Amino acid sequence: MKDTIKFSDAIKRLTAAEYDITQNCGTEPPFKNKYWDNHEPGIYVDIVSGELLFASDDKFDSGTGWPSFTRPAVSEAIVENTDSAHGMVRTEVRSRESNSHLGHVFDDGPREGPAQTGMRYCINSASLRFIPQAECTVIFAAGCFWGTEAYFRLLSGVLDVKVGYSGGRGIAPTYEQVCAGKTGHAEAVKILFDPQKIAYSDLLRHFFRMHDPTQEDRQGNDVGTQYRSAVFYMDDRQKKEAQELIGELSKTRVYEAPIVTEIVKFDAFYPAEEYHQKYLEKHPGGYCHVNLSLAKRPLA
Repeated sequence: MKDTIKFSDAIKRLTAAEYDITQNCGTEPPFKNKYWDNHEPGIYVDIVSGELLFASDDKFDSGTGWPSFTRPAVSEAIVENTDSAHGMVRTEVRSRESNSHLGHVFDDGPREGPAQTGMRYCINSASLRFIPQAECTVIFAAGCFWGTEAYFRLLSGVLDVKVGYSGGRGIAPTYEQVCAGKTGHAEAVKILFDPQKIAYSDLLRHFFRMHDPTQEDRQGNDVGTQYRSAVFYMDDRQKKEAQELIGELSKTRVYEAPIVTEIVKFDAFYPAEEYHQKYLEKHPGGYCHVNLSLAKRPLA
């Protein structure tokens, strides 16, 4: 059953075409829709619920005239159903949270390369809202990434968090290499968020609250350059906001010691090994240097 009560206000704001597609399983014309030829980096969320559905990294030109993706950004956000309408059997794709009709999935997608799945998620633009990368992505380093990830997952408006490595040398470092200090990478988190629900400035304030930005190359019992405090900014706006907040915190003497957080231009983020992702969900008793209860307290 469609969750029309929970999302009734959002559904009322849909255009006629968006309503027909998401609520009545309509289909928009090929090559005459908003995102079929969009090559800008960013994410695609459900136009009704705002849940994360697809990422530009997985988008490809299928030649069909509709946005096409090799896989969902979050597999749990997608529901597949058998569609026997129009005299053929297809696999319909719907969003889990709002039950919006998105499109269909086929097995004729790209197969070459290790990242390809062979699938083609053929999606209606009208069922999506695109958020450019610089408006929805932030990379923080705040010590051990297990607790940092767990903290930001608790915030309303955060769509997804991945742990990985940023700010070093070389491509695709391993955990062992980073821990040995061989690459100069920091343990970092990549946070995807909806700017309509949480502001970058609020994420910054959470960042400075959830760890000690005055500790150089360490957090708690963890010592080493991989545990340094850093903001990897996406654009000049993010850089300016981070610098201004550090200035404000320093001026008001929120901390007794000087803030040593690095403000560094984003270069690359390499996801950590799978066993590190959602580590504290898999191991609730695992080590964490973060007071997770702070995530639920209002910002000052």
